[in-house]
Amino acid sequence: MIKKIFFWILKLLGAFFLLSILTVLVYKFVNPPFTPLMLIRVVEGALDGELVGVSKEWKDYDDISKNVFRAVISSEDAKFLKHGGFDWKAIENAKKYNEKFKGKKVRGASTISMQTAKNVFLWQSRNYVRKALEAYFTVLIEYIWGKKRILEVYVNVIEMGAGVYGIEAASQKYFQKSASDLTKREAALIAAILPNPRYRSAASPTPYLEKRQAFIQKRMNGIALPKTN
Repeated sequence: MIKKIFFWILKLLGAFFLLSILTVLVYKFVNPPFTPLMLIRVVEGALDGELVGVSKEWKDYDDISKNVFRAVISSEDAKFLKHGGFDWKAIENAKKYNEKFKGKKVRGASTISMQTAKNVFLWQSRNYVRKALEAYFTVLIEYIWGKKRILEVYVNVIEMGAGVYGIEAASQKYFQKSASDLTKREAALIAAILPNPRYRSAASPTPYLEKRQAFIQKRMNGIALPKTN
């Protein structure tokens, strides 16, 4: 009986690894049509008696202003091109901070790669199972996709407002223009709302957002972008 259970566990694990690798391979060439978070937001809205829409429009890497990529790297992951998916120093610093200030707001250390893995393949939570899967998918996309594809997917699927996903939908909502035409300031403003996009607006920034935008824009000048996958 124990051998049979062990056999089925191995079989399920094998199927999971095969399916996950296949899905990552497909998404290297095919754009993800939706994310788990999009579905979760729609369900949450339905349970609250609200009709929650999904505004999104995919834009290829070369059709997006390079200001966008420099802004999100400056804001979210300054070492994006230098690490293999994990910023170990940032993770260690976050661990020390959270141990020191228990009970206060938790500080994260997720890289753009980790956030992309979570957004495309997983659900939103803070448990060890999800974090382990996030690490697993992060390794896969770093190895199979490469930096350029990770950036492209990231800016196209991330939540950028209530019902707003991806840079094109955000650009149209906040500035009534295409993502290809975003200025440095506009891109930095959108990047500035990312920690809490459903309750912040790039179109009417608070003094805090203006300060954060200025900081991000200043850092953008020294940000390099990936040339190839």
